[in-house]
Amino acid sequence: MAEDTPREAEAQASPEAHINVAPSPHLASTSGACTTRWMMLDVLIALVPLIVAALVVFRLYAVKQLAICVVTCVVAEALFTRWRGRHANLNDLSAVVTGVILALSLPWSAPWYVGLIAGTVAIGLGKIVFGGLGQNLFNPAMVGRAFVLVCFPVALGATAYQSDTSALDAVTAATPLTRAVQDGESASLWSLFLGNVNGSLGETSALACLAGGIFLCLRRTASWEIAAGTILSTAVVALIAQLLGDGVLSMLHHILAGALLFGAFFIATDPVSSPLTPTGKWIFGVGIGLFVMLMRLFSGYPEGVMFAVLLMNATTPLINRWTIPRPVGGPAPVQV
Repeated sequence: MAEDTPREAEAQASPEAHINVAPSPHLASTSGACTTRWMMLDVLIALVPLIVAALVVFRLYAVKQLAICVVTCVVAEALFTRWRGRHANLNDLSAVVTGVILALSLPWSAPWYVGLIAGTVAIGLGKIVFGGLGQNLFNPAMVGRAFVLVCFPVALGATAYQSDTSALDAVTAATPLTRAVQDGESASLWSLFLGNVNGSLGETSALACLAGGIFLCLRRTASWEIAAGTILSTAVVALIAQLLGDGVLSMLHHILAGALLFGAFFIATDPVSSPLTPTGKWIFGVGIGLFVMLMRLFSGYPEGVMFAVLLMNATTPLINRWTIPRPVGGPAPVQV
C-alpha cells in the first residue's frame, strides 16, 4: 500500500474545518460569553459595590429589602411563566437582577409588603405581560417602583427616609435633595461621594455607582453612550441653573446626589428598554438627563430619575425608527 503524500497526511492529521453559514452577528466564540446569563452576571458583579455600601450604611435594613425583592421577583417569574404554559428559565438570572435593582431603589425603611408588591408588579406588569424577557417596553424594576410609589406615597415619600433614623446614626435626617428643597441646605460633596448620607439603598455612594458603572461599560454590558448622555445633559442644565442662581445645589451636587449615577449606569442602560443605534443611545441618555433636571428644578418632586427613565422608555421604538444607520454605499436604488 502506497504511503500517503505529505499533503494528504497533513489533511488527515488536521481537524475538519467547521464553517457556519448564518446571518450576522458572527461571534468568534460560542463559549457563552455573550449569553443573557453572562450579561446578568456582569450586572450582579457591578452591583456588588452598591450592595456593600448599602450594607455598611443601612446594615440589616438593606439585607431585608434585598431578600424580599429578590425572592419575590424569582417566585413571580416562576409562577407567571408557568401560568402562561411556558418553562421558567431562572438560570438566566434576569429576575435576580430585577430584584436587586428594585431593592436598591427603595428606602431602607420601606415596609415588607412594599417590596413584595413591587417585585410582583415588576415581573408581572413590567415583563411578563409584554411576552417575557427581551420584549418589555419599560424597565421592569422601575415599573414596580413607580407602582408602589403611587400606592404607598407615605411609605416611599420624603418622610420615609426620616423615620426612626436614631437606629442609623450614619445617615442624616433627610436625603440631600429633600434637604435642599425643604431647608435650603446642601450636603458636603465628600459625603455624597463616599455615601455617608441618607437615601435609597443604592443611591447614597457615588463612588460605588461609578466603580460598578465603569466596570459595566468596560465589559460592554452597558452602553457608555447612554450613561455619558445622561450625566452630560444633567451637568449642562445644572451648570446653567447654578450660574443663574437657581437653588442651593451646584452642578456637582446634582450629579452626585440622588439616584442619577445609579440610574445612568444600571437602569437607563437596560439593553431591552433602551435604543439600539449609537445615535439613539445619545438621544435617549440626553433625554433622561433633561427630564431629571426639569423635575428637580420645576416640580415639587426632588428626584426624577425613575420617571425620566420610564418616559424615555416609551420613546425607544420611535428613537430606533428615527435613527436607523445609513447603509454603506447609501440606500439601495429604487427600481422604477
